[in-house]
Amino acid sequence: MEQPLPTAAAEAAAAGGDGDGEAYRIRPLELADISRGFLGLLNQLSPSPPLTEEAFRARFEELAALGADHLVLVAEDAATGRLAAAGAVLVERKFIRRCGRVGHVEDVVVDAAARGRGLGERVVRRLVEHARGRGCYKVIINCTSELTGFYAKCGFVEKNVQMGLYF
Repeated sequence: MEQPLPTAAAEAAAAGGDGDGEAYRIRPLELADISRGFLGLLNQLSPSPPLTEEAFRARFEELAALGADHLVLVAEDAATGRLAAAGAVLVERKFIRRCGRVGHVEDVVVDAAARGRGLGERVVRRLVEHARGRGCYKVIINCTSELTGFYAKCGFVEKNVQMGLYF
């Protein structure tokens, strides 16, 4: 039997999702989500070569082994079972700030057909809550300048400059 990634958020989801009674349920990623459109959703964020079911399962198990330091949430349409949004938070353990922790929000995406319904904000707020619950002293996200307004609505403020080195 498949299990969601084990976290406090998973326990809350098992106890009734996020309790808002809306048409979408925010919950942890499950193995079966490969057939609910998860990879297609991620492809809207960053086009990638196809991923086999075996590769998906292996990565899912690898992330599950990280426990509460890695959480992937999805927004599932209650009527169709299809996924309409996703996002992840990774908890980095630091030496600075008295061995503090930092949450890194990554891979936030809302299906093009479901945008404008507040799903992205709901997912991001749940990820931030998870990071706070893990003892993070801050949560950070890298985004394009076009998305700064969205993340400001989620409570983020622009700080520093992001740079990248891609291979």
